[in-house]
Amino acid sequence: ANGADGREPALPKDRSLTKIIVAYGLFGFGYIVTATFLVAIVRQGGGGRVFEAMVWMVTGLAGIPSVWLWQKIAGKIGLYRAYACGCLVEVVGVTASVAMGGHIGPLLGGFLLGGTFIAITALGLQTGRQLAPQAPRRILALMTASFGLGQIIGPIVAGLLAEASGDFFLASIVAAAVLLVSGAVMWSAAPKSP
Repeated sequence: ANGADGREPALPKDRSLTKIIVAYGLFGFGYIVTATFLVAIVRQGGGGRVFEAMVWMVTGLAGIPSVWLWQKIAGKIGLYRAYACGCLVEVVGVTASVAMGGHIGPLLGGFLLGGTFIAITALGLQTGRQLAPQAPRRILALMTASFGLGQIIGPIVAGLLAEASGDFFLASIVAAAVLLVSGAVMWSAAPKSP
């Protein structure tokens, strides 16, 4: 902002900082499974191309107000709790996409995915900036690398599980479990009130 350019200080050695980096990587793993395989889930459920398009439209429309909505929630309950609650909401969507029959499961899964993943991404980065205000580029780079690693590993694991089981149920349940762990780790990273 002030035009100064130079090396940022090293990141502080802080357990909370480590936790949010781990939580962010786990989130990358958890959300990407449904985001990658939602069309395949729809197809396995017998949905056609029109329904595939409808699910993605619902996902996209749900994403439009998501950051605004979750920022309001974070303003009331805090960044860490909002992140954890967002993960819990997404767990419901990931599970619904494979556990509920017919058209409802994928539609609900797409809606809850769209309504959370952009906002959780933003909330996670905000926690990093909060914990490392003197080194914003370093923390954002490290968190992005962790997130990206999760995004790479998630589809590989999910693809192997889907191939072994014949559908995306187990892969989605694993993704939901990873999202729960991400939310719990972020919750535990929250600064303790006196």
